[in-house]
Formats: sequence, structure tokens, C-alpha cells
Amino acid sequence: MYGVCMRYAGNSFDAQDLLQDGFVKVFDNLKSFKWDGSLEGWMKRIFVNIALDKYRSRITTLSVDEMNEGEDFTDKEATALDAMSEKEILALVRQLPDQYRLVFNLYVMDGHSHNEIAKILDIGVSTSRSNLARAKTILKEKIDYQSQWIEKAI
Repeated sequence: MYGVCMRYAGNSFDAQDLLQDGFVKVFDNLKSFKWDGSLEGWMKRIFVNIALDKYRSRITTLSVDEMNEGEDFTDKEATALDAMSEKEILALVRQLPDQYRLVFNLYVMDGHSHNEIAKILDIGVSTSRSNLARAKTILKEKIDYQSQWIEKAI
């Protein structure tokens, strides 16, 4: 569950707070778990909701113009991605501004649609799309920077 918290938190301190709040909620509500599904899935949903509640109160909706979501990574960026560990990639995701990180995690990591994200975060569908596009753009810039660094090192 700490991994889930780290995906949504901007740093380890916030992730630890989310983890503690999440386990308190899990233990308070364990009696309501029906045991007909995955305990891990039920817990994950609680932790994601705790994170969303925390950041929903802190974020301001960051809307940008519609951007091209279909952009693929260049060969250079794909090489940089291949050279990066999962931990390094998640560290780049954690550097995203709260709104972009939330939309990115909900869409890419948790598989929610833009309609679902719009309802979860109380934003427009187009805002969800543009926030995801902006998150991808920021990540591509960071990965491009990494690829330049890798090229210089080689």
C-alpha cells in the first residue's frame, strides 16, 4: 500500500501520512469488508480515495488548452526510458504538479476513463484530457533531459 501512496503523494512524508490514514480507515471499516472479493483491491481503493480526498482539497484545477495526446515517445526518449528503473520513472511522476499527477495516476496506473476521472476529481472531461496531456508533455521533457544526460555519459 505504500507504493500506492507514493504514486499519489509528492514525497515520502506525504506518502507516510496517507499510509497511516489509510490503515486507520481500513481497520475502522474492516467489519464492512464482505470477503467476496480481493482484500488487496478493497484496501487499494481505500488508499486511493484517501489520497484523492487529501489532494482534492489542496489542488486548484489546472486547465490547459487541448494538447495532442497521441504523441509517441521519440527513439531517444524510448532509449532513456529503457535505461531508467521503475523507481526512477515513478520519481519523475512524483515531481508532477498535484493535479497532473492525480490525473496521470488515475488514467495510466489505475485505468480510469476521462469520464470517471472527471467525476472523481469534480472537473470537466476536457480538463482531465488536457491535464493528462500536460502531464505527458512534462514527463517527456524530463525524459528528454535524461536522454541528453545519458548521451553525454556514453
